[in-house]
Amino acid sequence: MIIIRDIKVKINNDSNYQKNALIKKSASLLRVRQDKIKDLQIIKRSIDARKKPELFYNYQVVVSVEDEVRILKANKSNKIDRYKPVYYKEPVRCENNDKKIYIIGAGPAGLFCGLILAKAGLKPVIVERGSKVEKRREDVLTFWREKKLNPDSNVQFGEGGAGTFSDGKLNTQVKDKFGRIKYVLEAFVRNGANPEILYDAKPHMGTDCLINVVSNIRNEIIELGGSFLFDTKLEKINYKFNKIDSISLTGENAGNYKCDYLCLAIGHSARDTFKMLYDNNINMTGKQFAVGIRIEHLQEDINKVQYGFNYMEEYKDIEPSPYKVTANLDNGRGVYSFCMCPGGYVINASSEDKMLAINGMSNEKRDSLNANSAIIVTVGENEFDLSKPLKAIEYQRELEKKAYELGNGSIPIQLFGDYKNNQKSNSFGAVKPTNICDTAFANLRELFSEEINDSIIEGIHEFGRKIKGFDSDDALLSGVESRTSSPVRIIRDDRYISNIDNIFPCGEGAGYAGGIMSAAMDGMKVAEAIIDKYNSDY
Repeated sequence: MIIIRDIKVKINNDSNYQKNALIKKSASLLRVRQDKIKDLQIIKRSIDARKKPELFYNYQVVVSVEDEVRILKANKSNKIDRYKPVYYKEPVRCENNDKKIYIIGAGPAGLFCGLILAKAGLKPVIVERGSKVEKRREDVLTFWREKKLNPDSNVQFGEGGAGTFSDGKLNTQVKDKFGRIKYVLEAFVRNGANPEILYDAKPHMGTDCLINVVSNIRNEIIELGGSFLFDTKLEKINYKFNKIDSISLTGENAGNYKCDYLCLAIGHSARDTFKMLYDNNINMTGKQFAVGIRIEHLQEDINKVQYGFNYMEEYKDIEPSPYKVTANLDNGRGVYSFCMCPGGYVINASSEDKMLAINGMSNEKRDSLNANSAIIVTVGENEFDLSKPLKAIEYQRELEKKAYELGNGSIPIQLFGDYKNNQKSNSFGAVKPTNICDTAFANLRELFSEEINDSIIEGIHEFGRKIKGFDSDDALLSGVESRTSSPVRIIRDDRYISNIDNIFPCGEGAGYAGGIMSAAMDGMKVAEAIIDKYNSDY
């Protein structure tokens, strides 16, 4: 098969037009008749807006044609080459399965660790402090409507992890030589995701899709011999001679369980579990992360700048435009957008009583009126002692307590113009908040130090030079964005093992991933490491 890179096709709502154009251009590049192309598969697609308002898709395709050897010899273009696909090789099935393997957390890391272990015949048990995703959705909706927080089943905790109630982004900067990215995406498609995620340059699923996909992955793991303990929390680890021996659980499945191998895929918000592990002498350290606010604009305005049109009929089905902006300031701080949600919502993502954290969320269609993104500033040694891991968590909690008090339990909001002027807003401009969660006007300047406030303001103005109108006084701010990544790193060696033998820190909560895809891939790596250790122990 032959890969052809960089085929440009004008965007058109007619799917047959796209397919026919790809075949025609592929045949032209290969200098063969169109009927000689036996098969064509899209492997990558991205939007090219460099000639806006005329928009194009840039494709990479793989074609099957007769006499491929001759065609490759005749073509000297760097766009054309032999296709060398990379396939993930699942670990060999283990003959022995009498050891007890527990995975703590049913987010992407835990689920994909469990999936690989189950395919190897090892019957993992996945322990999740929150509820299965169907009940979790009801818990979250109840919290948003009635402000009744379930501290163990919410936006942060429950089957699917924090990424379930997000934009569901599936792109990653992780280099992948082993086919794990494609394997994860194929698992999502197999369990109900849109097949376009296999080739879109910036794939996403959306919360409404993720809920169904997560449920189906659970069922796949169960069919392979794995099992789940929901509404059950890890209370204590017990070890002998520096090796895991058992775990103590509370909740629906309370008790002491023999444990030979333990994967800690606990997520970035399991603050009580971090403390328990620290008190149980698991090596960890504080780490830098980022905090800030969310900014909302009309999605239509972002589209006009990025695409150069206002939903012309010709492009009515094109995805709403994302953006990504960064700035390095003279004060040494970095300011950047994070978890940008086209056509999304700002949601209350709290997991502790009398504290408030926010996040962005989108459904699969991304059809809200507003675009939103976190605008965040890196924090670290200037704010807390990195040598004391729990100090970073204390800093997060202080911010979230202030945010709760500012909004009296509702999301505190402020127009950017008033934020600059250090005054509480009292009315909206062009941008109105999405109505999933209650909001209240406040002065968000009270959340942060002046250096962080000044950095956010300077960063937004810098972004306004890149995206016209980004720093409009009517832009709507919300706070506080504090759960961007884990505030700690649980130390592991090159075998993925902590200082306690057969305990495997994993995923975003352990400080080794940042998003759905990288967490899922880290879960796979840890599963491979557990299998290697399992086999070597026999």
